[in-house]
Amino acid sequence: MASLDEITGSVMKDSKICILIPTYNNGSTLKAVVNGCSKYTSSIIVVNDGSTDNTSELLNAFPNLIIHTQESNQGKGIAIKTGFRIALEHGYDYAITIDSDGQHLPEDIPIIVDFHRFNKDAIIIGSRNMEREGIPGKSSFGNKFSNFWFKFDTGVELPDTQSGYRLYPIRLIKDLKLITWKFEFEVEILVKAAWRNIEILPVPVRVYYPPSHIRVTHFRPFQDFTRISLLNTILFLQAFFWYIPLRWFRKILSVGFWKSFGKTLHDPKESVIRRSTSIAFGVFMGIFPVWGYQLIIGLTISHYLKLNKALFTLAAHISIPPMIPLILYFSYMIGGKIVSDPRKLNFSNFDYSINSLANNLEQYLVGAVILSIFAAVLAFYISFFIYKLFARTVPKLVS
Repeated sequence: MASLDEITGSVMKDSKICILIPTYNNGSTLKAVVNGCSKYTSSIIVVNDGSTDNTSELLNAFPNLIIHTQESNQGKGIAIKTGFRIALEHGYDYAITIDSDGQHLPEDIPIIVDFHRFNKDAIIIGSRNMEREGIPGKSSFGNKFSNFWFKFDTGVELPDTQSGYRLYPIRLIKDLKLITWKFEFEVEILVKAAWRNIEILPVPVRVYYPPSHIRVTHFRPFQDFTRISLLNTILFLQAFFWYIPLRWFRKILSVGFWKSFGKTLHDPKESVIRRSTSIAFGVFMGIFPVWGYQLIIGLTISHYLKLNKALFTLAAHISIPPMIPLILYFSYMIGGKIVSDPRKLNFSNFDYSINSLANNLEQYLVGAVILSIFAAVLAFYISFFIYKLFARTVPKLVS
């Protein structure tokens, strides 16, 4: 009877799966990683990303490896993209990426390969348990940060978007336009694959973090986190102005405009409290004095709080042009009750110019904050009452 290792190796050969190991100055752990992977396949590609330690000598001891050496260190993203190109040139359809620092256990390759058998066109991520004891705090925080922005950008929830232990269907992703070249590459490729409707599935794997005094990491907290944050900003803008509207538009086309709109207003699976809160928060952000940034800030917070973003957006449009004079006027009036030396206003001859705003900024800001809170509370109770009042009739209208 064939062993698990032999079955895994047979599936990898039949499915044209190779293993890709990007490495940079991990000579102390690289040999064990290569030996572990060799139990399952001889189809192993190693991209030596300009290592200055004994990596080259170690790799020379493995004559069956496909080795590509970069003259200088160019970054993990470049190394992986180079490995993808080499894999395609050698006729492979899939590549399992595994880090060379010993964090990922080659013994988990059968788990990933077995999951792949039933999900041929998916990117499979070896999902680590980042909450267990021994995980560095900065790694856990960075992962949560990345997971949050990934879900906002794509609508897909994943437990570990930073794991480099993955199986890629490289022929499906080879045309993705990828602009990054270091650690942030592994976030970018997931987001853009999701935008192409390539399924991304997690599978639990183990993780090993050596003690801090012997662990080798090339992640530079300030520089790399800054690049990841910049990438998240770019992807957020792309998602906000293109992917999210496109996703909503496709959803509307698939179910019909009025049915989709009715379900947005009254989704039986969503509590009345959440829907009313979404409307209230939209009204609050529509009036709150952060002109030009209401939707960007509000949608981010709505996503984090799991509010109904469509209801939020609808309610936030309380600040459309016909309403702006009223909002400004009542903000000034309310602010005049609080600040010293308030400006007396008359609605009929109220000056809405930029100079007027600048000369009475404190009065406006104070009043706008108070008005936004009051209007939000009022919107919550009104919408809550309407939802409760029509709870029995609305489902008939949208069914």
